[in-house]
Amino acid sequence: MRITMDGDWRAAVTDEPLHITPRFAGDAVCVMPCADVKERERFVAEGFGSRHWLWDTPDVFRFAPDSRQLVGAELQLPYVSAAAETSTRLPAMPAVRPGGLRAEEVRDFRHETCTVLCRAPGDAMLICLRDLDVLGEPLEACIGIAPDVALLVQHGTVVGWYLNDPVRYLTTWFAGPDPAPPSDTTRRLLTECLDLITTPVVDDLVDGEPAALARLRAADEALRNQQEDRHRADALLELIATMVEDYGNR
Repeated sequence: MRITMDGDWRAAVTDEPLHITPRFAGDAVCVMPCADVKERERFVAEGFGSRHWLWDTPDVFRFAPDSRQLVGAELQLPYVSAAAETSTRLPAMPAVRPGGLRAEEVRDFRHETCTVLCRAPGDAMLICLRDLDVLGEPLEACIGIAPDVALLVQHGTVVGWYLNDPVRYLTTWFAGPDPAPPSDTTRRLLTECLDLITTPVVDDLVDGEPAALARLRAADEALRNQQEDRHRADALLELIATMVEDYGNR
């Protein structure tokens, strides 16, 4: 199987997915073997593909120059949530095919981030789509490039991705996820924090709506007082830190 990324950049699907545990920092999913900023910069510089440049932040896909194999990815979470009625009509997901990618040529490209976030009940899965037009036709394939991370393919083109059980992979940016199962409290607070950073609730925060501001302060307090699952609670605190700083004292 061959797929197309943005524009005319193409790759073949291989039988070699990445054996890297994803890290979910709340606003992005990182599948890279990097323990700090310097390692990430070196890792990105040694490969080719799609990457951040100055203030331009597309999705990142890095390939090894010698083998042309996918060696890492960083996927940005959209800030626009699909309406609840839209999420309920998500297309049926094909069976996941574990696999990597091998670029047809050594050439950089730019892969636009998704614009729509669709959330399964309880945020058991986060599905990110290029746009709502993707919902109009069936998906052709789900390519599992890493544990619980898959690219969504329609008409031979990558049109989105998903992260299964995102709370399991919650962590601060360069730390590995806690191997212990997440608590029910953390699952509930992940949903609340995702509400707070996506529309329409984030728009209410900006507008100073009292109910939204109260939810933000309550989430911040609950996370600070949470005794169990501290590593994930700290990751969620980091996720809403800017919102708390900007709007928490209104």
